[in-house]
Amino acid sequence: MSPEQPAGKPAGGLISPAQNTWCPGCGNFAIEHMMKSAIAELSEEEGIPLHNFVLLGGIGCHGKLVDYLNVNSFYGIHGRSIPAATGMRLANPDLKIICHVGDGDIYAEGLDHLIFAAKRNSDITVIVHDNRVYGLTTGQYTPTSPFGFRGRSTPGGITEHPINPLEVMLAAGATHIARGYTKKVRHLKDLFKEAILHRGFSFVDVLQICATYFNLTGYYDAHAYELAEGEVETGRFESAQEKIREWDYDQEAPIALGTFYSVEKPIYEEKFQALTAGKPDRRALVRKMIEGRR
Repeated sequence: MSPEQPAGKPAGGLISPAQNTWCPGCGNFAIEHMMKSAIAELSEEEGIPLHNFVLLGGIGCHGKLVDYLNVNSFYGIHGRSIPAATGMRLANPDLKIICHVGDGDIYAEGLDHLIFAAKRNSDITVIVHDNRVYGLTTGQYTPTSPFGFRGRSTPGGITEHPINPLEVMLAAGATHIARGYTKKVRHLKDLFKEAILHRGFSFVDVLQICATYFNLTGYYDAHAYELAEGEVETGRFESAQEKIREWDYDQEAPIALGTFYSVEKPIYEEKFQALTAGKPDRRALVRKMIEGRR
């Protein structure tokens, strides 16, 4: 899509002609279509040109989403989409950078990049397709799999407890933290829109159903609930932490869905620009050097 293309829908709509190969019943379908709706509504309501949206994917079933939506996209290697995202945002402040990553992809291989992007408050949005299993490689456990999970690599059950990614992000310095569920589609779309519009590091952990290797539909349906307005003081760290700790991705407990924390702080890109202000334009110097050698 060219930079000159207007904000209206691209040719063929936002769904690409690529053949979809997700399993029937996969929660990724809900994420795909709610992301499509969120982008379309933000383009119409906020006047954000469609060519300013960039989707990044990691390695895993979730990564196919960047093929299925007809917007600018980039594939990162396992756990490494966030470094590419932060670089894109530094290079072009007009872009709306949205990373679609998996729980194995980003909480294992890419955890260091996730933590540092949150720490820096880089102005990007991270959507985690958290099915709590390595679905693409047929059922190994991930950092959010519950204690005792029996998978292809651990038929006897795992002997470790999962991390609570929301608490990790709160401690790391993320300025917007939310959780959704793929069967609450309208709520999920609203969470996406809110996260994309937030100025700073936005994090949404989506409880995504893997119908083939770890179907938790019944469990989530019985435990998940949407946060009521005012139930959490989203501008107060202690209030967010208390609600985030209500369910630790392991114990039997109510599972809150919604925004837990959202505050405004200086973004990394502004601090980086201030650091480099008044210094020589490195790109011009590099270009001059290259051209001088011809």
